[in-house]
Amino acid sequence: MNKFFGILGLCLFTWILWRLFSRRYSLPCPAWLSFLVEMDNPFVKTARAATIIQHLDLHPGMTVLDVGCGPGRLSIPAAKRVGSKGKVVAMDIQVGMLDRVRKKAQAENLTNIEFFHAGIGDKKLDHGKFDRVLLVTVLGEIPNREAALKETFDALKPGGILSVTETIFDPHFQRDSTVLHLASRVGFREKSRFGSRMTFTLNLEKP
Repeated sequence: MNKFFGILGLCLFTWILWRLFSRRYSLPCPAWLSFLVEMDNPFVKTARAATIIQHLDLHPGMTVLDVGCGPGRLSIPAAKRVGSKGKVVAMDIQVGMLDRVRKKAQAENLTNIEFFHAGIGDKKLDHGKFDRVLLVTVLGEIPNREAALKETFDALKPGGILSVTETIFDPHFQRDSTVLHLASRVGFREKSRFGSRMTFTLNLEKP
């Protein structure tokens, strides 16, 4: 029991430090702390992987980009949903995170995931390629958020959807008003929203 509370205390202390430093610096979750973002938060249904995927209206054959995929919490279920004729591009700036997704995909016998080591906003994505893009608790980690959203907008097909999920439990939490302001500046329009102000998903459409 003491060991459990020790681990819990260490996680809480790490989270507090991470949140404080994140107010001044852009700090993505390091690969060695991936366990903090690997599991669904039991207190917020909106941010659970299954809920986000459900609201994304995925169909077999679609092409999905998971920006800042981390350990693959969304990449894996998305790949299952789009099937063998579809594709998921797992994108992250940390090789360690991509390695974790690769191991999970191999364990699940998934061959429709492509691994892309890059940062969003660096203009490395092809235009008009994706049906859906996921930004799950990632936007606040990106140094130039507007450039990232512009590249996302260009990478989507017309009628494509960018799904942005934010939760107050994340050190880089972005308010819904901030997300909508930045997204509208690059051409997105709100299609639907789920959750509350503290934990929400905004589905933004490229006209």
